[in-house]
Amino acid sequence: MKEIEPVKFHIYDLPGGWTVLAGRTDEDNERLSIKLADPRDWWFHVRGMPGSHVLLKYRPDYPEEPEPDILKAAAAIAAWHSKARSGGVVAVSCTRACNVSKPRGAPAGTVSIRKEKVLKVRPALPDTPAHECAQ
Repeated sequence: MKEIEPVKFHIYDLPGGWTVLAGRTDEDNERLSIKLADPRDWWFHVRGMPGSHVLLKYRPDYPEEPEPDILKAAAAIAAWHSKARSGGVVAVSCTRACNVSKPRGAPAGTVSIRKEKVLKVRPALPDTPAHECAQ
């Protein structure tokens, strides 16, 4: 029986107690988006080029939508972890994780999304350092 490797991802802390996870490989992206994501998490990916799948974790203590600056900060992290890192302003798809699915037979890391909104951001990381995690 093949042993499943843990999902590896970067963790970023945003102001107000928000947490962002960014996948490292195609396999990590897929497991992060399909297996670990809560349906209420926000999901981000730069449009039209390779990059990490990024989750802004849902907070049960804060059931409202995150403020626009928090969504843009998570989108900027997605842009940073993509091939568009040095591309100026980047378009990033954003949707709830419940709108992300894997097409049957698609390669690792390939997903389809519904109900996206597009945020235009400059690639950036938050001031707080990232830490690594494996689950």
